[in-house]
Amino acid sequence: MPAEPGFAAQTHSEEFLAEACTSAQLASLAGELDSHLKQIERRLGVVIFPRGDRFHLTGERADVLAAREVLRRAYERVRQGRTLNPEWLHHCIHAIRLEGEAEEDRVQVQGVLTRKGWIQGRGPRQRRYLQAIREHDLCFGIGPAGTGKTYLAVAAAVEHLDKQLVQRIILVRPAVEAGERLGFLPGSLSEKVDPYLRPLYDALYEMMGFEKVAKLLERQVIEVAPLAYMRGRTLNEAFIILDEAQNTTPEQMKMFLTRMGFGAKVVVTGDVTQVDLPRGQPSGLVQVLEILEGVEGVALRFFQSEDVVRHPLVGRIVQAYERGSQR
Repeated sequence: MPAEPGFAAQTHSEEFLAEACTSAQLASLAGELDSHLKQIERRLGVVIFPRGDRFHLTGERADVLAAREVLRRAYERVRQGRTLNPEWLHHCIHAIRLEGEAEEDRVQVQGVLTRKGWIQGRGPRQRRYLQAIREHDLCFGIGPAGTGKTYLAVAAAVEHLDKQLVQRIILVRPAVEAGERLGFLPGSLSEKVDPYLRPLYDALYEMMGFEKVAKLLERQVIEVAPLAYMRGRTLNEAFIILDEAQNTTPEQMKMFLTRMGFGAKVVVTGDVTQVDLPRGQPSGLVQVLEILEGVEGVALRFFQSEDVVRHPLVGRIVQAYERGSQR
């Protein structure tokens, strides 16, 4: 059936004016060979016509408004003399798309102030996760790689330590990774464990600085340990992060959760689609989510592939695997 004459009017147009921009700033805003504009067009499905300091945008209304907001934030950034690159644009587009969700899905949560600066949750799920960590003694962050589960947990731990809400940070990870076990790795216990905890170390270094982290590790204010070494301990006034929890057995998960002492805060992160346990061995994380559902004082927060804040291809890879598992 032919479209009615007014059908084309559904295409929305907006104009963005990069007021008082120098030619160098305009070049930075557009990117080399308009690479930044092309990235926005590709991600949001709009068409951008640059003409001097004016940018004409067309497409579906929601996409055009999102693209205009990306340009506005990018414009503010280059006006401040700050670098504009594909990674920043990716995060900006991602945040704006999530902010476009329904009003009831929005959560206003104060960010975390670290040496790096303010760390904010990107989108409603990350903000709800950060809020849940602050409001509950036990919080689970479940979802695919790259959704910020571990990074935000470390940021919250640093915040609690800086505010003296806890006396120490304890980072725990099961020593199971793609079939390798600690006994087969050379070196001391610390040298064996360190590779498994590298993402946690990297986040700490970024937020606190290498020298400060080294001093806190030496004083055991920050402690790293394999999950097996938690047995028999009671952890008081500590912020404890169990990372890669999908690789715990049900017995290990129960043992870990019962280590909580007075004044403790526990965050458990994992991806139930990436279990590295031996075939036939059930995951303690999968089981505990069913056991603790509805238990007072426990928060369960789930992330989806659209929450991935790494390279845009990572989100599409996660979605492809999700579709494959449903066949």
